[in-house]
Amino acid sequence: MEPLDSQVGFLLEADRLKTVLRQTTLTDRSRRENSAEHSWHLALMALVLAEHAPPGTDLGRVMAMVVLHDLVEIDAGDLFVYAAQAEQARQERAERAAADRLFALLPPAQASSFRALWDEFEERATVEAKFARALDRLEPMLINMVTEGGTWAAHGVTADQVLTRVALIEDGPVVGRLRPHHGRERDRPRPPRTAPGGVTATYHGSVSPGLTRTGTERT
Repeated sequence: MEPLDSQVGFLLEADRLKTVLRQTTLTDRSRRENSAEHSWHLALMALVLAEHAPPGTDLGRVMAMVVLHDLVEIDAGDLFVYAAQAEQARQERAERAAADRLFALLPPAQASSFRALWDEFEERATVEAKFARALDRLEPMLINMVTEGGTWAAHGVTADQVLTRVALIEDGPVVGRLRPHHGRERDRPRPPRTAPGGVTATYHGSVSPGLTRTGTERT
């Protein structure tokens, strides 16, 4: 098979990502977003927030990772980030099998390059991977912030669970202080805080009226 034939076949297979629904809704709450829309949003975030990455970060590599990383959901589907550990382990195996199949559709050299980028994102060892993974966590958090708790409220997710996930954002030097807070703190600015890589940002107010320490909705 000619390389171009393989590449076109891969691109047509990638179109199926548009059919994979995520838990997160659009900001207008009209419907759930799909995984292709999520990948696009991450690519846009990488462009817009590039100045918050550590000096020397290869933005092109970040863009490639955020576009490629969810393609495995074509086979594996999307799993809610707060799912049980056993489900997470099954999902990881399914995604690795999907990566084996999907990237093998490409010409060998390109398949190897793309699979290496996918593995780099998963391992989160490079500054590019940390930045990309931080964006991946930040995007649904921002949507929940403006949709009355969004998936947090719908699934009874507690503030402590969210704060655990936010740690990944702080590890991947990107707007480290865009983190949930609640209760009496919600109406006052949080004190300045610098995430690894020197990034700071300010967020005033609570992340969501729907998120509490116990995970119940406020009335």
